[in-house]
Amino acid sequence: MLPILPLIAAALVLDGLARPQAARRFGAGWRSVEGSVLLALVSVALYGGFLALCGNAALSVLLAFALLALLTLASNAKRAMLGEPLLFSDLALVGAIFRHPQFYLSALTRLQIAAMIIVAVLLAALVAWLLVPEPLPHLLGAGLALASLAALTAIMRLPRFGALALVPDAEADVMRLGLVPTLLLHWRRWRAVVEAPARPPVRRAIGGGDAPQLIVAIQCESFADPVDLFGDPALALPALAGARNDAWQWGRLQVSGFGAYTMRTEYAVIFGREESELGFRRFDPFLTALRDTAYALPRRLEPAGWNSMFIHPHDMRFYGRDRILPASGFARLVGEDSFDPPAKGEGRYVTDAAIARKIMELAREAADPTLLYAVTIENHGPWSADESAEDAPSGTQASRLVAKYLRLVAKGDAMLADLRGEIAALRRPAMLVFFGDHRPSIPGASEPGGERHTPYVVLRFDGQGRPIRGDGQRRDLTPAALHHLVLDCTLSPAAD
Repeated sequence: MLPILPLIAAALVLDGLARPQAARRFGAGWRSVEGSVLLALVSVALYGGFLALCGNAALSVLLAFALLALLTLASNAKRAMLGEPLLFSDLALVGAIFRHPQFYLSALTRLQIAAMIIVAVLLAALVAWLLVPEPLPHLLGAGLALASLAALTAIMRLPRFGALALVPDAEADVMRLGLVPTLLLHWRRWRAVVEAPARPPVRRAIGGGDAPQLIVAIQCESFADPVDLFGDPALALPALAGARNDAWQWGRLQVSGFGAYTMRTEYAVIFGREESELGFRRFDPFLTALRDTAYALPRRLEPAGWNSMFIHPHDMRFYGRDRILPASGFARLVGEDSFDPPAKGEGRYVTDAAIARKIMELAREAADPTLLYAVTIENHGPWSADESAEDAPSGTQASRLVAKYLRLVAKGDAMLADLRGEIAALRRPAMLVFFGDHRPSIPGASEPGGERHTPYVVLRFDGQGRPIRGDGQRRDLTPAALHHLVLDCTLSPAAD
């Protein structure tokens, strides 16, 4: 078992490279003793597991180290792009990486991707070549892995270790404990949550002719105000500015993710629960959303006779939407099969204009009070700068990426203008809720570390299609508060 000691030493050195790095003491960055102990036990468990598979001690050390190195590389790349280290909940998306690689591999350079592929091929070849057929090493490896896991389980029950990572702060925990211990501890905290939330209070329909009978909610991909992003007033979006002037309410949506994590915003708007209520579930609330279906906007509207539909031109298995949304009261999912593929020159994804046309088609057909919740995709990154001459003006790589983003965010703004006009033309009491899910991550131009807010506007229309204006003051909200604003405009608390 001598190879274990070099592996532990290498794992500790490697963990020192994971960002954020530990505070420097005595000329070097050191994680806590508790974090180092946990990392050592995890390293031994990995070594034992690989030894049980291949029976080769040297190869098992290499495989265990390669896995730890992969986690460190992925975490550092993710943090540079999205402002967060690798989270335990990210590991649930491994399958999605293979189904939709363009959503994830954009965080890596081509050289890094090529290196990962080469290393994976070489490791597979090594495993096949160096596999030991004798059973004894395999049995020893299995025993070592089980013993290490038992030690991990026992040690984390000690008060000193039980007091670690009590709040969901990945940045602070990685700095203090290290990447792998943080992944392990946060996963255990998440697993320990047995919350069974009380059912939300019943509401009834608001009387009066101006209570909305149609709600169109647009979760617009990477939609942010270019003035906020780049500091240039000349980049103001005309439809967004006009909507703010006529809005019932508008302001900044205080989203928690940067450059990704659509599901955090989506969950909050649909289910109306603040991150402070979720604990370790906040990192990916869709993983446990099935326990919260009573809170969902469609379920809250259903007793008042509302019909709800979800529109998104993408694979509904993503985030488990195909299971979660029907259970949450959406009577129909309008997915990628309901849209034609993008035409030549329209880009990779279904356009915002096509989604707007589908929304209005459904709105015109709706006889009952109807919620149409749509998630756009046209402005999904990464933003390449070499697709056309229009998208590749002279200048830096960052300026070319910004030019591409501005062209696509303008399409989201045009969607807002089109929907506003066509909903008003229905001459039906209605509400249009339009918001960005997160800011874009554009290297050299829009990077993590600063503000994260996106714009939101809520437009209300009376039975003649005229806007019902609010007081015009900016009001900043969390996505969960936006959920409750929609409810407050549509339903009121039940009478005692």
